[in-house]
Amino acid sequence: MGKPESKPRLDAYEAVFSALAHAARRRVLLTIFFNGGSMTAGEIAAIFEHAWQTTTRHLRVLERAGLLAHEKRGRTRIYRIQRKRLELVRNWLAHFSKDSRH
Repeated sequence: MGKPESKPRLDAYEAVFSALAHAARRRVLLTIFFNGGSMTAGEIAAIFEHAWQTTTRHLRVLERAGLLAHEKRGRTRIYRIQRKRLELVRNWLAHFSKDSRH
């Protein structure tokens, strides 16, 4: 078995997996991904049947987990997927691939 993960790394895993635990947030990520990797907050909200407050709450959770980042252009927020952060998920799941067993 490998060495234990450091505390900050565990916190990052916790943030990412907690954010991904909610189906609506997974749908938000997939929607942004299949729309070229970035969308405005309004475009995201228009797709989902949630209240605006619910959509923004989901976006904030994804952003705090490092899965999304935004930039402001005037009054518009453009959200982008942070692919590097998603590598945490792939790396963690790699522990379970048959190639990684000893």
